[in-house]
Amino acid sequence: MGTPDFAVPALRSLHENNFEVSLVVTQPDRPKGRGKKVIPPPVKVAAEKFGYPVLQTDSVKTDAFYNIIKEIGPDLMVVIAFGHILTEKTLLIPGFGSINIHASLLPKYRGSAPIQWSVINGDKETGITTMLLDNGMDTGDILLTEKTPINPEDTSASLHDRLASMSGNLLLKTIKGLHDKTITPVKQNDADATYAPMLSKKDGRINWKQTADQIEPFIRGMTPWPGAFTFFNDKRLKIFKANVVATDYTEQPGTIIKGFTDELRIMTGKGALSIIELQGSSGKRLSIKDFLRGHKMPVGSIFS
Repeated sequence: MGTPDFAVPALRSLHENNFEVSLVVTQPDRPKGRGKKVIPPPVKVAAEKFGYPVLQTDSVKTDAFYNIIKEIGPDLMVVIAFGHILTEKTLLIPGFGSINIHASLLPKYRGSAPIQWSVINGDKETGITTMLLDNGMDTGDILLTEKTPINPEDTSASLHDRLASMSGNLLLKTIKGLHDKTITPVKQNDADATYAPMLSKKDGRINWKQTADQIEPFIRGMTPWPGAFTFFNDKRLKIFKANVVATDYTEQPGTIIKGFTDELRIMTGKGALSIIELQGSSGKRLSIKDFLRGHKMPVGSIFS
């Protein structure tokens, strides 16, 4: 059971290792993009490529859904970025249990956006966790974990891809351990739990009163979605990449300060940011040198 790109490597790993996948459950096709073209979820595309039957559903709480799973009688259910919380009676159907792959080192970053928040908060490492599912939000007993560093250049996109690629191997280790009874589930310590709430487009707005050391990872964590942005002369600018630079200036946060030629330096609550890549309200992603050729941004102007 899964929906987005993040869930595909785990499904591929099951396929390549000759597991019998009796059913793939995913969400319905939905309209996307400016043209609102109806697009199937990535898990559906992969499942059909592998030749697996697919069930698409908006609800997992109906008797009809429960009866479908009950009739199949799976040994194991694997849930990854599915988007639904399964009922307790459905979770109890598989003989070996129902397991979930979560993109954090639980109990840290329970919730919908663990990858983004680990980058935004400037963490040095993160990882993936396999756990037994219960009827809470990422609260089940931990089975296995695998760590990876968060590199200074990592965005949410690069970290997403790395964690997704790790998930297939950890899933195989988890299944083997459950089968061989060599894994002892470990209860999560709720006192150590933190949360990674879902992000919306408005959450990407840069607060220039924060320090440069806070804003720089915020930009990477918001890339590619929902995107870090600011306003200049009431026009929206999307910022993709920036470097922290030391400064003796004391202008108010958001002020453009003097830098090198073809450089855009912005004052923050502490320190400054040198913008490397950005995109105007209408246009494409550009290096700061190319962007400044067509946009005047005088020293002393304010970003908001």
